[in-house]
Amino acid sequence: MKKIITILIISILLISCKNESKTNSLEDLTDQKTTLTGKIDSLSKELKTVEYQISELDDNKNLQIITILPIKKDTFKHYVEIQGVVHADKNIEIRPELGGIVKTIFVKEGQQVARGQTLIQLDDAELKDAITELNTQLSLAKTTFERQKRLWEQKIGSEIQYLQTKTKKESLENKLVSLKTQAKKMKITAPFSGVVDEIFPKKGELTSPQLAIIRLLNLDNVYVEADVTETYLPIIKIGTETIINFPSIHKKVTAKITQVGNYINPNNRSFKTRINLSNKNQSIKPNLLADVKFLDFMAKGIIVPSNLIQQDQNNNNYVFTVKTKNGEHTVVKSMITTTKEYNHKTYVSEGLTKNDTLVNVGARLVQNGEIVKITTN
Repeated sequence: MKKIITILIISILLISCKNESKTNSLEDLTDQKTTLTGKIDSLSKELKTVEYQISELDDNKNLQIITILPIKKDTFKHYVEIQGVVHADKNIEIRPELGGIVKTIFVKEGQQVARGQTLIQLDDAELKDAITELNTQLSLAKTTFERQKRLWEQKIGSEIQYLQTKTKKESLENKLVSLKTQAKKMKITAPFSGVVDEIFPKKGELTSPQLAIIRLLNLDNVYVEADVTETYLPIIKIGTETIINFPSIHKKVTAKITQVGNYINPNNRSFKTRINLSNKNQSIKPNLLADVKFLDFMAKGIIVPSNLIQQDQNNNNYVFTVKTKNGEHTVVKSMITTTKEYNHKTYVSEGLTKNDTLVNVGARLVQNGEIVKITTN
């Protein structure tokens, strides 16, 4: 009908164009305009009538358009998020056992060293002199003792003389061992393989057992320590799954709890947990902050997007599903029971089956029992 009316209007305009070439008087042109205007008005009214009749006969004119989401069963995991801190067992500040002046520094900051490697040598000149002198005294004491021993075996001389020479020799031997031990302590060695992170004194400075001289690190293996509230004590065990995120270095790892503390801190009612991590590339540093997620709930079942769940006036949860019969799609209000919500997903324990279909886009616009139109867009 619309096409017919359009053709008539075009025909009238064409005729008017032909008549225009034949008519030159203003009065004729005015009459012609009036006639054409009347015809256009009449056709417009007929067009509106036809459009109204079409809208009355269109069954889908008021149907809400929605999209649907099939329900699938999957494994739902819920995590508790807390903050942890990175530590390393092999992160120490080396202090000398004896005071002394720094004679030689054999390493540089950032250098990789092996276990037992000499790092710093303290001035041990006095100890060396004392050892030399003591060796001389010990040599004489040994000679005297050997002679006195031979005489005593021949029953010559007194027993007290024999015992005095023996005691003096042994005393000097013990002193020599003590001096050599002190001399070894003037040489600072690496207790384990690692990296020299910082050297505190300079050559010629005086050190003491109270002052650190080197920070030595080995970050091949580190651990994250986190305080967990006592509420989760029955849930968090050794072997519990965790997801650890290090925001500063954009790194995320999964690991399991390796140690659970047995002491509840009375100040914050929490217990400590430890998670060991391999760190071969040395990217995780001590005292780095970590966001730790502990798995506290896991079940296989129906999971729905949290934004599709609504509440009625009695705070009961429900979702809209779609039932199809004879090609007609009807919205159904389905009451549900939820258990846990995490990461914009909710675990539904009751109210839905895997054969149900959720109203997705348009879920906030439909009503129970409403007939809708489904689109795939």
